[in-house]
Amino acid sequence: MKEIKKITLLFIVTLTSLSYSFAQQQINKSRKKTTIAVANPLPSWNEGATKKSIIDFVTKTTKEGSKDFIPVSDRIACFDNDGTLWNEFPICFEFAFAIDRVKAMAAQHPEWKTTQPFQAVLEGDMKTALSGGEESLMQIIAATHTGTSTEVFEQNVKDWLQTAIHPKTGKHYTEMVFQPMLELLNYLRANGYKTFIVSGGGDDFMRVFSEQVYGIPPYQVVGSSVKVKYDTTNGKPTLIKLPEVNFINNKDGKPVGIYQHIGKKPVFTAGNSDGDYAMLQWTSTASTPQFGLIIHHTDAEREAAYDRTSSIGHLEKALDDAVKYNWQIVDIKNDWKKIYPFEK
Repeated sequence: MKEIKKITLLFIVTLTSLSYSFAQQQINKSRKKTTIAVANPLPSWNEGATKKSIIDFVTKTTKEGSKDFIPVSDRIACFDNDGTLWNEFPICFEFAFAIDRVKAMAAQHPEWKTTQPFQAVLEGDMKTALSGGEESLMQIIAATHTGTSTEVFEQNVKDWLQTAIHPKTGKHYTEMVFQPMLELLNYLRANGYKTFIVSGGGDDFMRVFSEQVYGIPPYQVVGSSVKVKYDTTNGKPTLIKLPEVNFINNKDGKPVGIYQHIGKKPVFTAGNSDGDYAMLQWTSTASTPQFGLIIHHTDAEREAAYDRTSSIGHLEKALDDAVKYNWQIVDIKNDWKKIYPFEK
């Protein structure tokens, strides 16, 4: 009987040891994930210095034994949305949504016919509508993004995305994503990077489509937000969006948003305007190897050309300091073979 107990105990100890060893092997594999070799991981990118620099960075930071190796847990990549992952011209898509919502809600607000900036929106006079600057913009956003439940707002966005089309291409807005950037997101994720959206746009607007369009789940979207309250007035627990700003995730707010939401400094950052400058600059101070990418809109024929003098996607300071911080500049006209997934 004692002999049986000894054998049983020995078996349990051996099994436990093997299980622990296997678990450690899996953990070590996760920590030491290496580069996944793909013949051409960025097929929509033209061969050149920009494409090579991306591949070289991913290779050296994911190759086990490399002095530049970055553990999987620290492979954080942050991307701006408007103008970086999808088109933003002639206006940001979320503002196009807001304009359409003003028109859809006009019957419930007869006072808007004589109240600016709503009167101008209803009359199609966008120059006057935006002449009030940030104050006018916030009035439009507050009217179209708040005063309703989070569920109703989400459904409003879904319904709009199914019907609204881009004024230049006639394509749905979710089709106006940049194919080269989709490939970059997939390439990074295939090599152990976790991808986040860090945008000045509304987080609850982007979370509606981020996973379907970019493969980025809602909980990896960092954006601007309004305050929300918990309400049980009608006997059903509901979250109500309030007409009060909670956080503006733009310019200097982006590093703050990353810190508060993600809790780690990114090692890879991509943007397209001076609104992304602080995020790019903060990434450049990482103790590990880091990569900054600026999307420069240079193709007026296939997409749009704008930078220093544009009110949309204004790019000046980041362009001037790119060499200083060793940021890579993507020249859309020369670096991208195709821009949109629907192109042949």
